Amino acid sequence: MLAQDEAQTTDYGMGTVMEHKVYGKNAKEALKAVMAESVRLENRLSRFVPGSEVSRINDSAGLRLEKVGPETFEVLSRAVQYANDSQGLFDVTIGPLVDLWDYKHSTEAPDAARIKRVLPLIKWADLLLDPSEQTAGLKRAGQSVDLGGIGKGFASDRFLAVFREFEISSAFTNLGGNVAALGTKPDGSPWRVGIRHPRQDNRLLGAVSVTDKAVVTSGDYQRFFIDRGGKRRHHLLNPTTGYPAEAGLISVTTVADRAITADALSTLVFVAGMEAGLRLLPQFSGAELVLVDADWHIYLTRGLKDSFQAEQGLRVSLVN
Repeated sequence: MLAQDEAQTTDYGMGTVMEHKVYGKNAKEALKAVMAESVRLENRLSRFVPGSEVSRINDSAGLRLEKVGPETFEVLSRAVQYANDSQGLFDVTIGPLVDLWDYKHSTEAPDAARIKRVLPLIKWADLLLDPSEQTAGLKRAGQSVDLGGIGKGFASDRFLAVFREFEISSAFTNLGGNVAALGTKPDGSPWRVGIRHPRQDNRLLGAVSVTDKAVVTSGDYQRFFIDRGGKRRHHLLNPTTGYPAEAGLISVTTVADRAITADALSTLVFVAGMEAGLRLLPQFSGAELVLVDADWHIYLTRGLKDSFQAEQGLRVSLVN
């Protein structure tokens, strides 16, 4: 393929580093359209953008429902579905708890009494959606939606849709580790997506080969601090306890047809733990998992047996 048929960029948006590689005769135009789409989606879905649809929902909590566009309604509907499927282990009303932990500035866990006060606000069933009016709202004042566990996945799916509109059949997008691949590489080979080692910098656990798949990892090493007692306090919060999840896993990678599914599933399986996560997996058709425990033992679901390659010296077992 000729050099002019390739376009790539690394930029910052949606709160993370975004990398795109696009191959095809309309590559440069497609890339421009995706960059515009990222700005448009952030202005709708980010709770940190004043006036965004999610900000309006949060500002109106306990007061009224807000009219929202189709993208916001779709991602919130999906969030409710995943919450229902996981018995609340995935919950986008976790905003007040995320604010309390404040990983950008904290060095200590919040006071237990403050966590106890906030917990009743975390209730996915209080996210009210009216499909006939296309409105969304929160039942009680003080509640807030945070799309950190699903928004990038939704955006990745939208980016691939834009690429397809430009007749692109080979592309790769990476939003801060949320990877989505369109088709194969230009030479026809699968994309190889590396999975970071959760405890050793500049080392991979292995890589998974994919075509037309999303690969998303949730780990306790992505955003965390070590408190005075030496305890790792990571950003993957359990919405039922109010504390970082402690279910025996330090990294969960999901491979799925849609990035929104992979994004939500990696989060909820991390919170649920391996046993409960594997029980939930059949509800997510076609999804596969790479699970890592505290001993760096890797567990693969059987659908990845031929596509995952571990780094030398790491133990790998098949599950389910």
